[in-house]
Amino acid sequence: MKALQISAKSLAIMFLAVFALTVVSSSSASGQEPFRQQQPRATPTPKLVINRIQRELPVAARNNLYCAGYIQNAPVNTDFEVVGASDEREQNVYAENDYVYLSRGANRGVKVGDMFAVTRPRGKFRTRFSRKGTLGIYVEEVGAVEVVNVKSEVSVARVVTSCDTFLLGDLLQPIPARVSPVFQPRPMFDLFAEPTGKAQGRIVLARDSREALSAEQVVYIDLGAEDNVSVGDYLTIYRPLGTGGVLNSDQHVSLSARDDGFQSETYRGGKFSNQAPRKSGSEAEGKIVSRRDAKRRRPSGLRKVVGEMVILNVKERTATALITRNAQEIHTGDMVELQ
Repeated sequence: MKALQISAKSLAIMFLAVFALTVVSSSSASGQEPFRQQQPRATPTPKLVINRIQRELPVAARNNLYCAGYIQNAPVNTDFEVVGASDEREQNVYAENDYVYLSRGANRGVKVGDMFAVTRPRGKFRTRFSRKGTLGIYVEEVGAVEVVNVKSEVSVARVVTSCDTFLLGDLLQPIPARVSPVFQPRPMFDLFAEPTGKAQGRIVLARDSREALSAEQVVYIDLGAEDNVSVGDYLTIYRPLGTGGVLNSDQHVSLSARDDGFQSETYRGGKFSNQAPRKSGSEAEGKIVSRRDAKRRRPSGLRKVVGEMVILNVKERTATALITRNAQEIHTGDMVELQ
C-alpha cells in the first residue's frame, strides 16, 4: 500500500516537472520570458473627420420668403384670377391639393406645368405711424398653384402651396424671382447701440395683423427704393427711451417725501420711506424731486434698442422685412434705422 502511495506521488511530481519544462521551452521559443506580465495594448485615439464644405444658409425660406406679402404703390393687375374650384359645391375655401379653375386657358398661352403665385390685395394702406401718407396697396401672398389641365378659355390648377386659405376671386401672377439674404455671423447684439445717422423709418404693419412681435416674424416698414434700401440690409429696431410697450408706467409717485412714521415704536429704525423720492437742495430741504423733474435733466435722443431685422423685398415706398433678433416684444410703430 505504501509502495502504491509513493508511486502516485512520484508520478504527480514527474507530471508537474514535465509541465514546467514545456512552459519554459515554449516561452523561450517565442522569445518571451515565462510568467512575465504583458503590457496592455495602447488605446487608439479617435479622430473626428469633418467635411468642411461651406454651405450658404438662407435667412428666410418658404412662407417667410414667398408668402411674406408687400405694400406696392403701382396699380394691381386684376385680369387673371381664380374663378372656380372642383369642390366649390361643398366648400368655400381651398388649400393644398385642391383643384381650382383659372380665368386663362390656351387662348392666353397657359400651358400644363405653368406655376403662378396667388395674391389677395387688401386695399390702400395708410397709418399714423408714417409721415409719407398713403404708402400703397397692401397685398397678401397666399400661395402657389400648378396648371394640370388646359382648356380653350380656362385652365385647371392644383394648389401646391397654401400659406393661407384660397378664395374664389384671388388673383394670379408669375411667381416672383426672390433670393433670400444669406446668413452671416452677426456681431453681439448691442442693446445700447448708438444711432448711425442713416435712413430711419417705422414698422407700419405686420403680417397677419400682429401687434406684439418677435424673431422670425414678417413686418412692413416705410422705407423703400426711394430711400435707397436694398434686400439684405440690416436695420436696428428701437423706440425712444420711456415710450412704447404694453404698460406705460407714467403715474405719479405714490409716496411723498414728507410722509413719515414708518419706524416701529420700540426700535425707532428711521422715519423715512424707502419708496419716497428725495427732496431737492444740498441739505434735502427743498421741493420733492419727481420722475418728470429727473427726466428733464437728461439729454434728448436716448433710445431703447429692442431688436434687429433684415430686408427681404423692396417696393417703391416700403419694404418687407424679417425680424432676426429681439430683446423684448416689438410693436407696430417701433422705429427702425439702417445699420
